[in-house]
Parts: sequence; structure tokens; C-alpha cells
Amino acid sequence: MGSVTEKVPEPKKWILNAFTMSSPGHVASGLWRHPDNQTHRYKDITYWIELAQLLDGNFHGLFLADMLGVYNVYKGPGNIEPVIPGAAQFPISDPSLPIAAMASVTKTLSFGITASTTYESPFLLARRYSTLDHLTNGRVAWNIVTSYLESAALNLRLKTQMQHDERYAKAEEFMEVVYKLLEGS
Repeated sequence: MGSVTEKVPEPKKWILNAFTMSSPGHVASGLWRHPDNQTHRYKDITYWIELAQLLDGNFHGLFLADMLGVYNVYKGPGNIEPVIPGAAQFPISDPSLPIAAMASVTKTLSFGITASTTYESPFLLARRYSTLDHLTNGRVAWNIVTSYLESAALNLRLKTQMQHDERYAKAEEFMEVVYKLLEGS
């Protein structure tokens, strides 16, 4: 009786992405106090370069979340006082700015960045992402959001946040314009 050799399937490869924000405290409020945590350096370009070098070759991408407001609902709407001591995703800087520097010191790491269709300009966003696309050799992605925080609307000189359906209708039109702008870049 002959033996049948079965082909062993290749193990599936994992796709690992790191997740952070350009702020001292991300999803674990107070973690910035841990002695090994370096997120207090979020305003220092060398922090981002070192993080990218650490991740390159071991992670597929670095996802940088963003928000245009603060979580200001605890103890009443508009109250940012509880946010400040815990650095709960506050303060936060523009996550797109360190991308070119990180890409220049990495070979394979991709970068995902959040941007809102509610508050961005289609032309300016397409211009920024097209530039990053070229500078990273195609290693940039866009996390498309419509935003939901009332504080974001107030930060951008609106009296209130747009309703859900209105934000998504605006997003549809926004995406059509951005696609056309990006196709020519």
C-alpha cells in the first residue's frame, strides 16, 4: 500500500497594525503616567521616527486616529475640565504631519490617517493625501469618518453638529470629488 503525501497548506500570515494618536493619552487614560510610556514626546519628531523604525518590518502599518473635538459629556455637555487631567485624547496634534519623516526612515511600514468628510475641504484633503502618497511611495491610507462630536462642530465655528443623515450625504458628495481629484494626481 502506497503512502499519500498531503500538501500542507502554508500558514496564513498575520497583518499587524499599531494603533495610536498624536496625543499624550490614547485609549487608556492615565497610561501616560507609566514610567516606560513615551507618548509625552508626541510633539517631538524623533519620537515618531523612533516609533516608525521600531515598527518597520514587524508591523504592516501604523494607524493614527484623530478627532477634532474633545469628549466633553462627563458632568454636562461642553465641560472639558474632566478631560484635561487624564489627557483623555487631549491635546491632539495633526497626525498627518509626521508621516513623511516616518516614511523616510522605513521601508515597508504603511500609514493610516483619520480625516473627516464633514470638516475637511475636498481639494485640500486630496492635495495633502496625494502629496503623502508620493512621499511614502504609496504607503498611506485614509480612514474616512464623518465625525460625531458636538465639540468638533463648535471648534469649527458651527452652532451644532450636523445630523447623521446630513453628514453621510455630504460624505457621498465629498468622496466623489476627492476620487476625481486623486485620479489626476
